[in-house]
Amino acid sequence: MALTVAGSALAEGPAGNEAKNNVKNEANPINKPIKMVVLGDSLSAGLGLSANDAFPAKLQKALKDKGINVDITNAGVSGDTASGGRDRLDWSVGEGTQAVIVELGANDALRGTDPAVTRAALSDILTRLKARNIAVMLCGMLAPPNYGRDYAERFNTIYPDLAKSLGIPLYPFFLDGVAADAKLNQADGIHPTPQGVDIIVAKMMPTVEAFLGPLTGHQP
Repeated sequence: MALTVAGSALAEGPAGNEAKNNVKNEANPINKPIKMVVLGDSLSAGLGLSANDAFPAKLQKALKDKGINVDITNAGVSGDTASGGRDRLDWSVGEGTQAVIVELGANDALRGTDPAVTRAALSDILTRLKARNIAVMLCGMLAPPNYGRDYAERFNTIYPDLAKSLGIPLYPFFLDGVAADAKLNQADGIHPTPQGVDIIVAKMMPTVEAFLGPLTGHQP
């Protein structure tokens, strides 16, 4: 942040320059990174990938490449459900966290979990994060077609409904541009390859930049 000093309160010369530097350092102490957590399941944890190819690491690099200083913790747990994420919320999102991206619910949908259970767990997570004054962004998930139209409608509406009622930003579908594309998924057809993660990050970046804007002052 630039600091303009009016008049001649700070004189020129070595002493004056030192005083100016001290004022600047107090106003913007070494550009401290935003502490962010990605709370998710295997999709964000990076199952089958190296740590550097997982979503949190690639998102952090993409943000830093745009001059947005973030320190992202990968709090993804393979196999986790929305209820599991709720149960570990307090220790997965430590003190000092400023922002959280929530990516949960894929395993609920794969297992046919009652959407009311998933909705309640996600609502609790989001409400508790907001109560801690932590900025939160929600990533949506879509139910597979094999459970029928009624299940899909009940499940798929969870994310936009919660985002609207709680006033938080939503990225509608975490796997947008990657789901069902064999070239962008591993052999299981579910988890993205490094190239798939690149697409997820690229598509999500505008939403993440806008989400972090109030914390960083960075305009996307």
